[in-house]
Amino acid sequence: MRISSRGRGEEGRERITLVPENVDDLWHLSYVLEPGDLVSGDTTRRIQRDDDQMRDTGGEREHLHVTIEVEDIEFARFANRLRVGGVITSCSREDQLGHHHTLNVEERAEITIEKHFKADQIDRIETAEEAAENPDVAIATVEEGAAYIHTVAQYGTEEYASLTKPTGKGEYARPRSELFDELGSALSHLDVDAIILAGPGFTKNDAMDYFEDNHPEVAETIVTTVDTAGVGDRGVHEVLKRGAVDDVQKQTRIAEEANLIDQLMENISTGAKAAYGVDQVAEASDYGAIEHLLLLDSRLRAERQGEGDWDIDVNDIIDSVEQKGGEVTVFSAEFQPGEQLKNLGGIAAILRYRLQ
Repeated sequence: MRISSRGRGEEGRERITLVPENVDDLWHLSYVLEPGDLVSGDTTRRIQRDDDQMRDTGGEREHLHVTIEVEDIEFARFANRLRVGGVITSCSREDQLGHHHTLNVEERAEITIEKHFKADQIDRIETAEEAAENPDVAIATVEEGAAYIHTVAQYGTEEYASLTKPTGKGEYARPRSELFDELGSALSHLDVDAIILAGPGFTKNDAMDYFEDNHPEVAETIVTTVDTAGVGDRGVHEVLKRGAVDDVQKQTRIAEEANLIDQLMENISTGAKAAYGVDQVAEASDYGAIEHLLLLDSRLRAERQGEGDWDIDVNDIIDSVEQKGGEVTVFSAEFQPGEQLKNLGGIAAILRYRLQ
C-alpha cells in the first residue's frame, strides 16, 4: 500500500489518498471500508444519449471521476479487484449525481477515502504500507511420498500445489527423485523472493541436495530449512509459529496470529488466563483484565455494519481494552488461526489474571 496524502474532510472526517499495490492491499481495504464512507476515484460509466437524431445504442462509456457514498463492498480475490457500490455524491458530470455506481478498485489505481477512521482501521492501512517492503515468500513442505507448496500473503497462506508420489517399497512405489523433480519444477514457476523448505526427518535435506544438482535456481531462492512434525497446513503452521517467515519478512501478521492463538488455546486448556465469547470478553474488559484482545475481521465488520447478533457494542470493548493498556489484534478469517477463533465465537482474550 502506498499512502499519497492525508488530510481532513468535512464534518470531522479524515481523508486518505492511497494506491493499493497488490491483492493483499485490496483485501485490507475490504475491511477498512464501511457503508456511509465516501470513496473517490477514476472510473468509466455508460452514459445514455439524449440526442433524438441518433439511434440509441444503449449508451457509451465515458471516463469520469466520481465520489460515491458506500453501500456495499465485495472483495473478488481471484479477479484482483475490490467492488465498491454506492450512490454518486460528486461527479465530473452533474447529470450522474444520485445514480448508483460500482467503483472497481484495482491494483495501482489511486482512490481517496473519507470517513471517521477507527484506530484498528488506521493500523491496518499503516501495516499494509509497511508490508510493501516485505519479500514474497513461499513455504514448501516435503516428506516421503508427498509435498506441498503454500504462498504467504497478508490475508493468510494459500495452497499453491499438492504433490503425491508414493516412494519406498511396493507395486506403486516411484523413485524419490520423481517427487523432488516435480516439486522443483513447481517451485521454479513461482515468482517469489524467498522459499522456506520444511518437513520431518532428512527428506527435506535430500530434496535440497536434488535441487542444487537439478534446479539450481530453486536452490538459490531457498533461504532456510525448518524441522517440522508434519507437512501441508500443519507444517506451515509450525513454520509460522517458529518465526521462520519473520526471519525473511520484517513483519508478518499471520505469524503473530499463529502464536497468539496457540497461547490462547494453551490458557484455555489449563483453565488459566483466558476468556472467549462476547459475554466473557466484555466482562473481562469491564474489570480491566484483558492483556490482548483477539477479534475476527469478518465478525468485526458484521457487527459494525449491524449484521451481527451481539448485544454488546464491539467498539466499546475495543476502546475499553486500549484505554486500559491492552493490545488488540484483528485476525484474518482466511487463515487457520482465524478459523480457530471463529469456533470460539469470533472474539477472545488473553488475560492479565484469572477472573474466577
